Amino acid sequence: MSTNSQDVSSSSGVSEEAPTAAILIIGDEILKGHTTDTNSTFLARALRRLGVSVQRITVIPDKHEIIAKEVVVLSSKYTHLLTSGGVGPTHDDITLESIATAFQEEVYPHPELAQMVEEFFGVTDTDSPAMKLAMVPRSAKLNYGIDPQTGKRQRYPVVSVRNVYVFPGTPSFMEMAFSGLEHLFASSGTTFHSREVFVDAEETEIAPVLTKLQASWGRKVALGSYPDWLSNYSKVRLVLDSDSQEEVDKARAQLVDQLPKGSVVSLIKDPVTIAPAEVYKLANTGTALGEKVKCAVKTIETALDQYSTEQVCVGFNGGKDCTALLHLYYSTLKRRYPDGKDKVKALYIRNVSQFPEMERFLQDTTKKYDLELISVEGNIRQALNELHDKRPELKAVLMGTRRSDPYSHTLTPMCPTDPGWPEYLRVNPLLDWTYHDIWSFLRMLQVPYCILYDKGYTSLGSMDNSYRNKALLVVDERGVMRYKPAYLLENEEEERNSRA
Repeated sequence: MSTNSQDVSSSSGVSEEAPTAAILIIGDEILKGHTTDTNSTFLARALRRLGVSVQRITVIPDKHEIIAKEVVVLSSKYTHLLTSGGVGPTHDDITLESIATAFQEEVYPHPELAQMVEEFFGVTDTDSPAMKLAMVPRSAKLNYGIDPQTGKRQRYPVVSVRNVYVFPGTPSFMEMAFSGLEHLFASSGTTFHSREVFVDAEETEIAPVLTKLQASWGRKVALGSYPDWLSNYSKVRLVLDSDSQEEVDKARAQLVDQLPKGSVVSLIKDPVTIAPAEVYKLANTGTALGEKVKCAVKTIETALDQYSTEQVCVGFNGGKDCTALLHLYYSTLKRRYPDGKDKVKALYIRNVSQFPEMERFLQDTTKKYDLELISVEGNIRQALNELHDKRPELKAVLMGTRRSDPYSHTLTPMCPTDPGWPEYLRVNPLLDWTYHDIWSFLRMLQVPYCILYDKGYTSLGSMDNSYRNKALLVVDERGVMRYKPAYLLENEEEERNSRA
C-alpha cells in the first residue's frame, strides 16, 4: 500500500491515560510533491497543546480502498482520528464516501448541508457536483465551531463520524475549523511539558549518554535527538518530553550533568529581535570590543543624521564583515526608529560562481532581517554605477571594509567615493576592527553567519577563488583530517590565505 507513516517511539513520555490521536493526510498532491503538507504540523502542535498525544501521522493517496482501510485501523486504535483533504465537489474528493465504506454505511444528502449548498450555489439537483458537498455517511454529525475572535458560531460545520473528524485540506480553512472546535479535543488534566538542551558536540559523541539515560527513564520521559547542520552555535538539539513537569525537569538536570563538560550551550533562538538592546549593551561595557562597537554605532548614527533611511543602504554579500555590519546597522536603525516599517536596504553584488551554502545564507538572512535586497553585477565600480541608475535616491552606502583589506589603509570612517566614480558617501564603521574583533562580536551575540566559515574558510569570494585555509587543518588521533572553524584562526595575517 502506498502510504507514508510516522509513528512515535515506545519511549513516549506519555502516561497510559492521556488521549491519543492519529492524523490522516489525504491527497495525491502531497505524495507527488505538488503541495507541501503543513496541516499535520499545525494539528500535531495544536493537539499537543490541548493534552492529546499524536501517535501517528499517515499520508495516503486519493484511493477509496486505501482511505477506508486506514480509517478502520486508525479509528479503532486511537482516541481521535483527524483527516485532512479529499473534501469537495470534484471526482477525487472521496474522503466521506470512503469513511462510509469503512463503517459499512451508506451516504445520503444531509438536510442541513443540502440547504447550505442550495443557498450558496443555487442548485438543488442531487446529481450536481456542488451537492456532493452535502453527501455524508448516515451516522455523521455536524460540529459547528465557535469563532475565537468573534465568539459567534462558524457558518460551516466539520463533519464527524464516530471518532473521525473530517477537516478540509486547504490550510487556512482547516486551521480556522480546528480553532473553532478545540473544545472537542481538550484533555482534562493532561498537560505536556518539554525542555530543550542545545549541545555543541557531535551526535556520535553523546549517543552513549543518551541511550543510557533513555533506558533509565523508561516511558516517563521521552528524549529526542536532532542534529542541526546549519547552526553556528550548536550541533544537536535535544528535546525532553513528559506529562510530568517534575520528571522532565529532573531528567534535564541529569542530562546536562552527564553530557561532556562544556558541551551544553545557552542558545539565543532569535538574536535579531534582541539585537538593538544587546548591541547597545555591549557598546557600554567599557571593554576593548565594546569601545569599537560604540565607535561603529556612532559612525552609523552620524550617517543617519545626514541622510534619511530612504537614502542609505548597507553593502551585504554574505561575508563575515558585512554580516557584522548588517547586525550593527539593523540595531542602530531599530534603536532610532523602533516603530519604523521601512525595510533595511541591502546592496548585493551578485557572484558569478556562488557557493550553494552562501545562497542559502543570503536567503535566510534576507528573511530574518526583513531586507530589501538590491542586486547588481560587476566589480564594485560597475555595481555602484548600476545602483546609481536603478536607485538614484540612494546617497550613502555602508561598507564592511577593514583597514587590513586591500587598498583600504587611507580610508576614513566617512569618505566620498573617488573622482570619476558614482557619487556616494562611503560609510566604513568597521575600519579599525580586526579579524578577531569581527569574530568576537559575531560569536558573543550569536549572530548567524555563513556555515562555510565553520568548515575552514576564513575569507569568502566565489567558488573559483575561495579555499579552505591550511592554517586551520588538523589531523586527529585516527589520522582523519578536518578543518577548524574560522574563528579559531590564531594568526589573523593568514586570513586571506583562503583566497586565490
